[in-house]
Order: sequence, then structure tokens, then C-alpha cells
Amino acid sequence: MTNNKNPKEKYSVFLKHVEEEKEETSKFAKTLLVLVFLVCSLVVVFLFLLDDQETVEQLFGRDNIVSQKLVEFVQSRSHKHRAEFSIPFLPHKQNILLLGVDSNGSDTDPWEGTRSDTIVLLNVDPKTRSVNAISIPRDSKVYLAGNFGVQKINAAHALGGIKLAKRTVEEALGVKVDRYIVVSDEAVRKIVDAIGGVPIYVEKNMFYNDYSGDLHVHLNKGLNILDGRNAVGYLRFRHDGLGDIGRTQRQQWFLRGLLEKIQTPQAIMKLPEMINIASTYVKTDLSLYEMSQYAAMAKSFDVSKIEVATLPGAPNKKGYTSYWILDPDKTQEVVNRLIYRDRPDISDKKFVAGIMYSPEKEQEAMEVKAKLEEMNFEVNCVGRGHLPHSQFVANSSSVTSEFFNWVKRKIPAIRRSQFVYDPNKFYCVNSDFVIILSGQ
Repeated sequence: MTNNKNPKEKYSVFLKHVEEEKEETSKFAKTLLVLVFLVCSLVVVFLFLLDDQETVEQLFGRDNIVSQKLVEFVQSRSHKHRAEFSIPFLPHKQNILLLGVDSNGSDTDPWEGTRSDTIVLLNVDPKTRSVNAISIPRDSKVYLAGNFGVQKINAAHALGGIKLAKRTVEEALGVKVDRYIVVSDEAVRKIVDAIGGVPIYVEKNMFYNDYSGDLHVHLNKGLNILDGRNAVGYLRFRHDGLGDIGRTQRQQWFLRGLLEKIQTPQAIMKLPEMINIASTYVKTDLSLYEMSQYAAMAKSFDVSKIEVATLPGAPNKKGYTSYWILDPDKTQEVVNRLIYRDRPDISDKKFVAGIMYSPEKEQEAMEVKAKLEEMNFEVNCVGRGHLPHSQFVANSSSVTSEFFNWVKRKIPAIRRSQFVYDPNKFYCVNSDFVIILSGQ
């Protein structure tokens, strides 16, 4: 049966769905606000009716924290001093700098003089249980903080430790870094082994030996349960056509796989052991309390809400040194979206789709193309190649994760795809979003 609806009518279904959700959220927020106001009003009235220590202790007992705070409040009123009555703050968004450092050889301090192979800026929102991750290519050409001049960003940790690395990221991206986590290879090995390995679809055969750096990678294409040693090899492998950008993509995919594994009952039972490993093999300014809270929250983070991006740019070689030259405007787009979580107003813009697929996914790609056209999307780019993992790539800032989740419900074949924001338009330059079908 032919669908005669025009594109705007078809797309309006999504817009109507979003508006209904907004209206329901607004009603709920107003109701919640009224309830909170009433409760706060009752608490304030109750506190001011308390006028002596004896009344407080009769109501709440003696020698407990509640009584102590209330007595302080009553006494401060009687002496006309400002009350020091405090409650814990609710969880708030934090920017956490995650560094993975290499090794200078056996029996050396991993926190001194080591370069950072992995640089990821995480924006964690405990309230929505969502994580955004910006991968910063280690070869990015930046001004290092202080007087170190122009160098690759991965040199910051080697020259000035976490303090210089943190300042450099803050100045390069114009953001505040709240906390940091520096992870050594040994930490990755032990954590992955503790949770029984991480299932990862390896997109190509990976074979490489570096005896001086003690790096040995022997992985076959297909689904692998990576133990600690192989996880390190997978994360550090860069000897292919994509070089550091390919490794960055694998790091993003591994973080997703690790989070999914941590949410399993088997791994949840290992959380105390992981925290113990972290206290020994991870350098961080997160308190033990914060680590335990994040570890507990990790089991319920919504993987479908994870947005990842790599800082946009282009490779450039100066003499014998290869750099990743950042695009300042597009880099700012990525920071605004993933760190500040800016969201554009949803309009009736008609998105244009692209499809890329690996050879074994051709039939599936044609089925997805037919489904998109049935939904009245224009598909202007279809290509085949050796591709990374299945992804939904947003090339336009108007393509939100909410839109992605709406499309997933219509096309189950992409339900496990990773959501990636890429203003660089690496695959299809004239498409607003690109569906990549490859592996798992």
C-alpha cells in the first residue's frame, strides 16, 4: 500500500511525540514544584516553632546528629546569629578527565614522565544517569599550559603530570575539569580480569609485536571476550590505515562494552574488588565516597543515552612529526553539545540520511534503506567499505539522541548502534545522519 503522506506530515509524527513528552514533563515538574514548596514551608514553620533545647531533645532524642543540628539552629536564633544548618548537596554534573598512560618500562612509576595514550573528557550527569564522552586525539596540536609552547597534547602528562594535563585541556577547550582519573595499563588488566573479561566485536584481524614496549596484540576478527592483557592490546593498537583515529574509535567502543559488562550481575558483585584495585592502580582526586557512588550508579547508566565524539580536525605532517590539527569552530560545536549539553530547537527540517555498510551487511543495508524511504527520508549516500562498529552518526547538530531513539523504535536493526556526533562529516558529506552497519 502506497504511503501518500508528504515528508513534513510524516516527520510531524516525531515532532508531535516530542511535544507531548514536553507537555507531560512540564505538568509533572509543576506538580513536583508545588509539593516541594509545601514541604519546605512546613519545615520552615516547624523550625521556627522550636524554641528550646529541651523540646528538641524530647522530639528527636539526645546525642544524635539531627538533634545537634537543630539545637545549633535554635541557639543561633536566640543569639541572633546566622544558623549553620546544612544538608548534603544532590549529585550534579561533573567533567572528569580520563587519562590512560603508557609505560616507561617495568618497575617504573606510571605517574611520572609517561605520555597519555588515551585522553577522554567525560561529562557525567547522575540525575539523568547519562554519560557524554569526548575523545581527544593524542596527536592534537595545542599550546601546552605554562611555558611549554606548541606540542602534541599527550606530552602534557609527560612534562608536568596530571596538573599540566588538566590545565592544558581546560585552556584548549575552554571548560572546567572537576575531577581526574589516571589509569595505567596494569589497572586495565586487573579490572577487566576481575569482571571476567569484556565482550568486544573486533572489526579486523590485529597482529602486532613491540618487544621494547611489551605490547603484543594477537586478535582475530569477530566477537572476542577480551581478558585484561588483550584489552590493553586492543586499546593501544594503532597500526592500521586510521592510525590514532582508529584507536580513538576503539577506545570509545571499549568504554561502552565495559559499561555494559559492569551492569551485569556477575560484575556488580565485583564492585568492591574494582574499587580496591582502583585505590592501588589508579590515580584520582575522586574521594572513596565519590568512587563508590559512581561505581554504584554505573550499574544503571542508560547505555542508549551515551553520546561520543572525537575532536574534529585533520591530519598534518610537519617534518617527521604528525599532528592532528583541530578545527576550532567544529571543536566548539562538540564542546557545546557534549559538555554544556546544548540542544537545538526541534524544527520541521527534513533530514537527509546516508548508509555505509561492510560487505557482509549488504542485504541488511538495503532493508534499512527501504525502511528509511518508507518513512519518507531521502537517502542520498549508500556506500560499502571496511568499517568500524555499527554506529548512528549525527552530522548535524539538529540530530539529537531523542531523534535517534525514535528512529531505533522504527528500525530495530540499529537498536545496538553507538550514537556518535561528528560535525566533520567523515562518511557522507551531504547527509544529516549516517547509519553504519558493520560487525555487531
